[in-house]
Amino acid sequence: MTQTVLLSEHNKVLTITINRPERRNALDTATYDALTQAFESTTGRNDLHAIILQGAQQYFTAGNDLRDFQSKPKGESAGLRFLRSLVNTDIPVIAAVEGAAIGIGVTMLMHCDFIIAASDTTFRIPFVPLGLCPEGASSVLLAQYVGIRKANEWLYLGQPFTAQEALESKFINELVAPGETLDKASKIANTMAAQSLLSLKTTKSLLKRTLTPLINESLDCEREAFVKCLISDEAQAAFQQFFTKPEKLKS
Repeated sequence: MTQTVLLSEHNKVLTITINRPERRNALDTATYDALTQAFESTTGRNDLHAIILQGAQQYFTAGNDLRDFQSKPKGESAGLRFLRSLVNTDIPVIAAVEGAAIGIGVTMLMHCDFIIAASDTTFRIPFVPLGLCPEGASSVLLAQYVGIRKANEWLYLGQPFTAQEALESKFINELVAPGETLDKASKIANTMAAQSLLSLKTTKSLLKRTLTPLINESLDCEREAFVKCLISDEAQAAFQQFFTKPEKLKS
């Protein structure tokens, strides 16, 4: 079986690659679990200074695999466990985003410390069109990043937005040419590798000290609301419509 998450370490940097290109790197339970394990495994290590997160074959992720949304999760979902592991990571995380970031592919970026995106990347948060609601603490964090008006637009309407718009809204750090995000992310990570690990961890902890309690509370509140929406007739009908669309219309 092909590994859905690939790990590579070099010069105090861990590169995590989402590896389901046949599904546009959509995240299923097994992939979430592998991502959670990868992030949790960095805790307490003194030989890692930064993490790069990317998708295989120049496509970040199409978000949650909707096939997993056709049943009610029992307990905390694999996706939420992954988000908590990302939130709790104590070293800088640099996202290298190519192709598209959809749904949780966007909300996870709010928990990364740097976001480098290719200039032709498309972003979309289609929760409401799918009969769902915000997750990943996006109900509070997104407005802090881009302002309430832009957050309303992206969350209520669920329409795609460009990398240029993401940059102008201060959602991402930098645009680069397609195919060059990993190179730029690596340069940032290598800078981290030359710095004090104690200083990096302390700085991240201080930057997050007021946000972390709010994020955790939001994740809990969103979970209950998300499950309620997930099992609704409207959401299940939206999923069924998605599965009956021609493949070329699903991107």
